[in-house]
Amino acid sequence: MVGGCTLNVISTYAPQVGLDEVVHGIPPTERIFIRGNFNGHIGRSSGGYYEVHDGFGFEVRNRGGTSLLDFAKGFDLVIANSSFHKKGEHLVTFKSTMAKTQIDYLFLRRCDKDLCTDCKVIPSENLTIQHRLLVMDLDIMLKKKKKKTVGRG
Repeated sequence: MVGGCTLNVISTYAPQVGLDEVVHGIPPTERIFIRGNFNGHIGRSSGGYYEVHDGFGFEVRNRGGTSLLDFAKGFDLVIANSSFHKKGEHLVTFKSTMAKTQIDYLFLRRCDKDLCTDCKVIPSENLTIQHRLLVMDLDIMLKKKKKKTVGRG
């Protein structure tokens, strides 16, 4: 519980077997934050997925990325790291001598999207040898602030 709200933080690794059931089992009154290494590329274009992808991804979408976007759409989620314009170094979540790409993502419910004030990769921090730290800034109290100001002159 944070600020009177129940937060569900889910960490996953591709393939996301059972993730549908986990998300489906969380009441709509509770907040969901999913972080995962999904091994899919959502690409920089939101084409066809405007409600879940804001057009700030990296490189080109692949089949795994399409599956992720379909998952997000099906559960009314958004991909936080597609919501903010960033330089490539703040989008790349996996870097090796052979490749640099975006395969780690953070999801939250679309109705909570305004809680996310920023999402980026910290290029100097590695979770493992090749994965970079992906962070999301949240203002959990934002909705309470908005509720308090509704109806005031």
